[in-house]
Amino acid sequence: MATRLLHALLASLLTLAPLVLGACNSLSGDRPTTETARLRRILDSGELRVGISADLPPLSMKDKQGHIIGFEADLIRALAHSMGLEVRFVERAFPDLLDALQGDDVDVVIAGMTITPERNARVAFAGPYFISGTSILTRDEEIAEVGDPTLLDDSSRTFAALGGSTSAQFVRDILPNAKLVTTPDYETAVQMVIDGDADALIADYLACRLAVWRHEGEGLTALMTPFTVEPLGIALPPDAPLLLNLVENYLNTLESTGLLNQFKARWLADGSWLSQLP
Repeated sequence: MATRLLHALLASLLTLAPLVLGACNSLSGDRPTTETARLRRILDSGELRVGISADLPPLSMKDKQGHIIGFEADLIRALAHSMGLEVRFVERAFPDLLDALQGDDVDVVIAGMTITPERNARVAFAGPYFISGTSILTRDEEIAEVGDPTLLDDSSRTFAALGGSTSAQFVRDILPNAKLVTTPDYETAVQMVIDGDADALIADYLACRLAVWRHEGEGLTALMTPFTVEPLGIALPPDAPLLLNLVENYLNTLESTGLLNQFKARWLADGSWLSQLP
């Protein structure tokens, strides 16, 4: 029922897009502006180029067949389907995603990206579609029970974090005396904690919970209450207000029909989907 309602609502919205574009073109003397041309090109191409890391489970990852799955994968496919578009995933390392967006290699980016003032100065954001926060993964009970992160600011401590992430910046800002080791992906950082090469991983709450699910028996524990509140959003080009408006409208529709909560329940409640991974 919810799916049929969503399709009906989104079909109605989609029929308005050409009218909006036409009106904007008329106001500018029928000459397509950058703002209208970008969305028109996407609609004419029939595909949405999506920048993604595909190594951020449960947000995005590859199954045994090599298909990209996860909460964000389901979300962006639903959005693209609502627009009458096919998704073409463009994989990049997390630190390179915004450069790919600004270089017009992708149309949007969805990769567990926190909306921050610094990033918003470079690109636009739709959302948030999920609220997360900076947490900690460790085998050290003392670290796991800390409520004030500044108590961990010790030169004898080594913390791992994903390169280019807000978690890495958190370590630099809050734990300046500790040693920071950045990694290209979460699994490398988790293994450092398991091997004792890092006292803890500072990361998004979901990434920490995933590590506990995935590495049962390794004595890992994650802080249940994140240190920060971080909204995750879909990054878009700063010169595409019509595209931003369209994505926001469809994202709101997914939420109001309950489909967004269905995606969350499927991927974020527990690790039952782990059997799909290699």
